[in-house]
This record gives sequence, structure tokens and C-alpha cells, in this order.
Amino acid sequence: MQFSIKKVLPHFLVFVGFIILSLAYFSPVLKGKEIYQSDIKQYIGMSKQQTDFKAETGEETYWTNSAFGGMPTYQLGARYPHNYIKKLDLALRFLPRPADYLFLYFAGFYLLLLVLKVDFKLAALGALAFGFSTYLIIILGVGHNSKAHAIAYMPLVLSGIILTFKRKYIFGFLLTTVAMALQLVANHPQMTYYLMLLVLVLGIAYLVDAYNKKLLPHYFKSVGVLVIAVILALGLNATSIMATKEYANESTRSKSELTINPDGSPKEASSGLSKEYITEYSYGFFESLNLYISRIVGGGNHEDVGKDSASYEFFIRQGVPALQAKEYAKQTPTYWGNQPIVEAPAYVGAVVIFLFVFALFLVKGRLKWWLVGGTILSLLLSYGKNLGFLTDFFIDYVPFYNKFRAVSSIQVILELCIPVLAIFGLSRLFNHYVKDEEKLKALIYTVAITAGLAVLLLLSKSAFNFAGVNDGYFKQSYGQQFMDALRDDRKSMFTADILRTLVLVLLSAEAIFMFLKKKLSENVVVVAFAVLILFDLVSVDRRYVNNDNFVSALQVKKPYQANAADIQILKDTTHFRVFDITDATARASYFHNSLGGYHAAKLKRYNELYDFHIARNNMNVLNMLNTKYIIAEEEGKIFPFTNTDANGNAWFVGNIERKESANAEIIALDSLDTKTVAVLSDNLSDEKYIKNVAALKANYTVDSLATITLKEYQPNYIKYQSKNTNPGFAVFSEIYYGKGWQAYINGKPEAHYRVDYVLRGMEIPAGEHTIEFKFEPQVIQTGSSIALASSILFALLLVGGLYFGFKKK
Repeated sequence: MQFSIKKVLPHFLVFVGFIILSLAYFSPVLKGKEIYQSDIKQYIGMSKQQTDFKAETGEETYWTNSAFGGMPTYQLGARYPHNYIKKLDLALRFLPRPADYLFLYFAGFYLLLLVLKVDFKLAALGALAFGFSTYLIIILGVGHNSKAHAIAYMPLVLSGIILTFKRKYIFGFLLTTVAMALQLVANHPQMTYYLMLLVLVLGIAYLVDAYNKKLLPHYFKSVGVLVIAVILALGLNATSIMATKEYANESTRSKSELTINPDGSPKEASSGLSKEYITEYSYGFFESLNLYISRIVGGGNHEDVGKDSASYEFFIRQGVPALQAKEYAKQTPTYWGNQPIVEAPAYVGAVVIFLFVFALFLVKGRLKWWLVGGTILSLLLSYGKNLGFLTDFFIDYVPFYNKFRAVSSIQVILELCIPVLAIFGLSRLFNHYVKDEEKLKALIYTVAITAGLAVLLLLSKSAFNFAGVNDGYFKQSYGQQFMDALRDDRKSMFTADILRTLVLVLLSAEAIFMFLKKKLSENVVVVAFAVLILFDLVSVDRRYVNNDNFVSALQVKKPYQANAADIQILKDTTHFRVFDITDATARASYFHNSLGGYHAAKLKRYNELYDFHIARNNMNVLNMLNTKYIIAEEEGKIFPFTNTDANGNAWFVGNIERKESANAEIIALDSLDTKTVAVLSDNLSDEKYIKNVAALKANYTVDSLATITLKEYQPNYIKYQSKNTNPGFAVFSEIYYGKGWQAYINGKPEAHYRVDYVLRGMEIPAGEHTIEFKFEPQVIQTGSSIALASSILFALLLVGGLYFGFKKK
């Protein structure tokens, strides 16, 4: 027992250290404050309706009407039955946000290095290098929580895979299943996809190694075990995955039926996002150096250049008061790279890059090649349109690559690979079987490359123009004198950060050299690098995410305050929609059923309707969406314009116009009288739908006394009462989503159709009838059953696996 405690104690202390560091970096959470995250503010606005519904009823709604006219909540934090792996995830994230994600960064990477047989001290050092990588901290600052969540579980998935290849089949299987299930819980398909690319690189490296060592049977056995683990992990997350897949086919991430743009020009054919959209954030070649020198291209879009800057002096010369000039200096547009917006540089660290290069000369074998391969692939793909032939190949031929935007974010792979190899460089340094002559030679080469690059950049400073893509705007706004001051600050930042990197490189080299000369012990060197890495990374991280990012918990939980227009609209207790033309965020969704919102994957047809008509203030379309209020601004005052021509919740139409294509259908809405005519497309793929549509009449008699009235409204349930002396066709101002909404007349299921490009329509018999719409997505029921069965199966395998594993040991 004493031996076991001694064996576990160091790891326990390391994890305690991770908790302390996580809380220390985000120390305001200890005072009850919460981090202000711009994306989470939008998320709260988008999910307010479903949150309120659950608080009032105790039930989950999988549909919300508060954003983009209406959409599923699958990507808005919906909770599903029998999602037990989510409960495990919540247990692991026991620290206050965002300290919980930082702890997961540390813990997952530490376990990966332990699986790779790295000494626990070096594993802890590697965890610090990974966890404090600037990009991983920055995404916490802006609220990319699901991305951080998915990245945090990447090392854990790799741990399970590597364990399996090490012939630890039982524990490898169990760990891979749990880790992959947790990775999927994070619900960030893009990060999971990038992890898959890295796993493919790893798999190729292991395959080549197995072939050379004549171990192919073991290799394919391991692959088989891992495939089963992944399938089981998918089963544990069946509901979320199936719902996301179903929604993706209806979202902006899928192929459009339109072949024209809003201006009438031909639309680029694509089964996913457009190339322009995918590559909007493409990394520049020279910008790659900010992995090593943090602000070599100016850092983020806005940096604090301080009172000693040329920009500050410019504002003072313009007569700006000192306090105001200081505030302006904090928002200096120093970034001069190729991307439109950059919150901060993706800085991996001068010390970590130095150790990575050092490792290139000392580390051999498959570990080195999959880590280097992953790093190179990640870097090359991050160039996007700047390396068009490679990006175009992946977009056109690699499955699902065209579903994701912001190609620069694939650098998360190199941000994982580089610290792993860097730590192995230190491990080889301490390895007595490696000759000191080889270590010294590696050190000399490393200093020549890293320090030499820094010196070369300093000497060639005059070759750079320090001009950014947005400088034309700043010149027009502030004049040439400001641009001259701005370029001076960019040059100063360029020089200062190169010198900073050079000093850190020389200090790192000195630590290794002193160790080789027997002047420093191994433990002292580890401590020295811990200090260097923490100083290097944390000092850069704190420029962008610090205590200033924290506010009172109330401000986070209630991020929006009702303005005069909101207050007036909220007095209206009827059911309607609001179009806020003063704000393109989720603010209106927080208070009303909004036509706008903030989401990366909107319903495809609604998004097209928005681009073609809503954004152009087509009143016919706004009327059919029951837009009763339009929030506008006049002379600096926000006010609600009341649209008395809104069609209402439902109405009978006299004519149905059929169109041969989606193009014709959406164009028809430009001048269509939506109160009397409905339009639908015959170009449909659902055979049952086509059959039903074919039975519809072209004309219906509309009785002037006919009524259809909204009686009850909830996000997932709507009830109407109709009265008509003739059979009629009704249009409902609700978004059509055939994958979940079911229609009933007097309790009996009836067909309903997509009309007016996005709305619901159905035939209603003569007489008085009760019409109900219920959101009953079959995917939730099916997925939940699969998740339950998978959970039971995994529980049995876990108990059996642990029993036989420990028994064998």
C-alpha cells in the first residue's frame, strides 16, 4: 500500500498544482466574478427562450422561435435523454468557467505524455506549455467555449490510441471510448475533424513502422479495437450526432438549391460553404513567424502601445486630453498581417519552439514523424487561399473539408504537436544513452537556426513596409500623420518582440549548455524551463486575457438591457416577430421572436430568404413573417415602428402558384402578394411530399368571414382554431422544418407543406377545426434509444475490462 501511495502521490500533487494554476490565472472567479465572453453573450441571447421554457416547465424544447424566425436548438445547448457521458464531462469540469477548460488542457496533455512514457516532471512541464499556448487562452477570452472544450480532449483521445498501439488493448479501448465520447460531447465538429486528420497522420506513421518491423497483424488488430471504440463513442453521443447531422443537411453548411446570387449573378456550385467564405481567415506566410515571435506582425487588431508610443504622442499633438489619448493608445490598430480580424497572435512560445527545433536533431522514429507531419500539414492548410492549390484540393476532394470555415484554426494541431516534441527534446537531453557530443551538436544547430533567424529579422527590418490590409481606412479617418506614427509603433513592436525572443532563446540555450557542462542538475534545468515557459507564455497571454475581462456574474447572466423600443414592444402580449435593423447581434433574440440572431449555421433556406429579401426590407416578405415591429433609429433615438400590414399568425389564400425551381420560387417573392397568393416549388426530392403537393388545387374560394386564430403558443407547440364555410389553404407565419414539426387537424395527423420558400401551409377542410403543430423530432427518440443501449453496453465492457485487465496484471 505504501508503494502505491508513493507512486500516485506525485501525480496527485501535479493535478493539485494544475487546479491552483488554473484558478490563479483566472483568479477573479474566486471572488464570484465571471469572464465576459462576446460569443457567450450572443449564445445567451439566442438561447434565452429555451432557457426560460425549461425553467417554467421543467421540459426541454428542441425548437426556438426567438432567432432567425425559428430554428432547432440542437446547436444551442440542447440537452438530450440518456446522455450520460455529458454527466461525466460536467463532473470533470468542476472548476468555475473558464478555469475548468484550462484545467482540462493541463490534465489531458499531462496524461498524454505519461502514456508516452515521459517522466512526470517533464509531463507537467509540457502541460504548462500546451495549456498556456496563447491561442488556447484567447479562445477562452472571446467565448469559443465549445472549441476549447474539444481541443482539451484531443490529447486524451491520442492517449487512448497510443495505449492501444502499445498492446494495452483493454485499457486503450476503454480510454479511447471515453475520450472520444467526451470529444464528441464538446460538439465542435470542426475540431473533431482536425483531430481526425492528425490521427490519420499518426496512423500512417505507425503503419510504416509496423511494416518495417513486420508487425502488421498487431497494427490491424489495434485499428480494429480503435474502430470499435469510436463506434461505441458515437453511440454514447448518438442523439447529438444524429440531430446535428440532420440539421446540417438543412443548414448553410449544405448544398444550396439556388444557382443564383441575390444580385442575379451565377452562384458558385458547392456542396458546402463557398471557397471565399472558407478561406476568409487565411494565415499569411510571414505571419507564421508569430508562432515564434509574438507580435512580429503587430499582435492583435488592437494593442495597447502605451504612453511612450508614437500614436499616443500623435493624439496629444492633436489636442486630445491625456486620459483620452491613453484610452486611444490602448486600441491602436497595430496588426499588419493578411487576415481581416485577429484577436491575438497564435503564439506557441519562443522557448517551446526552441525546444522543438532542438528535438528535431535528437528524437528519432515514428513519434517524431507523426508529430512533424501533423505540424507541417496543420501549417500548410492554415495558409488557405495563400496556398491555393493545396486548399482547393482539400475543398474539392477531401470529404467534409468544405463544411468548415476559418482555415487558420487548424493550427490547433501544431499547437498540440509542437509541445509534445519539445518535451521529448528535453527528455533526450536527460537520456544518458545519448552522447553528450550529439546533444552539444544539436544545441549548436538549434541556436544557429533560432537565434540566427531572430538576428536576420532584426538586420532586415528596413525591408518591411509595416502596412496592413486595413490601413486605407485608418488613413482616411485619421490622416497620414497618424499612419506615420502607427508605422513607428509597429516597427518598435517588431524590434522589441524579436529581442524578447532572442533573449529567451539564449537563456534556454544557456540552461542546456550548463547542464551539459555538469553545472546544473536535471531538476534545476526542469525548474528553469518551467520558469522560462511560464514567463514567456503567461506574459503574452495576459496582454489579451486578464482580470479586466471579468465582470459581475449578473452582467454575464443578463447581458442585455431593454431599451425604450424593447419596453414598448414587450407590452404587446400577442404573438409576432421583430426585425431589429439597428443591431445585427442576438440582442433582439433575448427579448423577442426575432428575424435576426447570431449563429454560424443558420437554416439554409431562411438565410437565403434573408439575403434576397429581408436584408433589402422587402415588406411583402416581412409581412408574411408576421413582422409586427421594426426597431429603427432616427436622430440617435431607437424606436419601434409598428407594421400594421403584417399578415398575422395564419391566413387563407386563394391561389397557389407552382414554380419549377428554387430560383423561380425565391424570385417570385419579390413582388408576390403574400396575403392572397402562396408559392411553392415542384422541384422537390421527397417522393411523399411530391405526391401530396401534386394533389393540391391551384385555386381556393376564400370566404370573407373565414378565420384562423392562434389559441396557444409555446416554442414546440402551436394551436389554432379555424372556421371556414369552404375547404381552404392556410399559410402559417412559422418556419417550415419537415424533420420534426408534425401537423394535426382535430388530433389526426395531416400533411403540411413548405410554401413561400420558408413557411408552412396546409389544406383545411370546411367547418370548424382545431389545428396543432407539435415539434416531435424522431431523431431525438431514436438517438436517445441508441445512447441508452450504448451506455449499458459500455458499462458492462468497463466492468469486465477493468476486472480482466487488473486480473491479468
